Amino acid sequence: MNIFNKFPFIVIEGPIGSGKTTLARMLSEKFSTQLLTEKAEENPFLARFYDDPKRYALQTQIFFLFQRARQIADINQIDMFSQPITADFFLEKDPLFARLNLNNEEYALYHQIFQHLQLESPKPDLVVYLQTPISALTDRIAERNIQYEMNMPNQYLERLASAYSEYFHSYDQAPVLIVNNEKLNIIKDASALNLLVERIDHFQGRREYFNPNFE
Repeated sequence: MNIFNKFPFIVIEGPIGSGKTTLARMLSEKFSTQLLTEKAEENPFLARFYDDPKRYALQTQIFFLFQRARQIADINQIDMFSQPITADFFLEKDPLFARLNLNNEEYALYHQIFQHLQLESPKPDLVVYLQTPISALTDRIAERNIQYEMNMPNQYLERLASAYSEYFHSYDQAPVLIVNNEKLNIIKDASALNLLVERIDHFQGRREYFNPNFE
């Protein structure tokens, strides 16, 4: 069973702490795909953003936008039928963060740059959205113990998770598998990855829901 024969370009998405990068990496290792990750640690403004969001939101957002522009150029050079792709970021979602974090004047500037870049990313064959409750997000953020993430206010995390949920429940440009990620801990449970892979293999529609029950 190779899910990338069916879906050569799979994007894993979810808010911070959902495990999207871990899942993308594990799928890439399991099926020998090209792995493209967000590389948040390369953003020099990110830690300062969590300390002072109003001051550093624009710099943080613009850095990520140009970073994704370079990554999209890489995607466009890959023959996905000979080298499938797993990614943990999604260009179409980028304005979601911008709208959430920037004031009106900053967002207008961001939008001008976004349009000027004329970014064209290939549509994913499947988006796996890890819908994760706030309690699980906070637990997993605490477990990985990245210092600047520990300063993140719960209110911001709640707004972020809500924005993700609203976005992916209405997104219709590519097939979407919405996964209840509360109990699907692929790090602690080896069977969880195989269970998810099996569910992806059976995906047939445009929007489906997966609510795994381990009890």
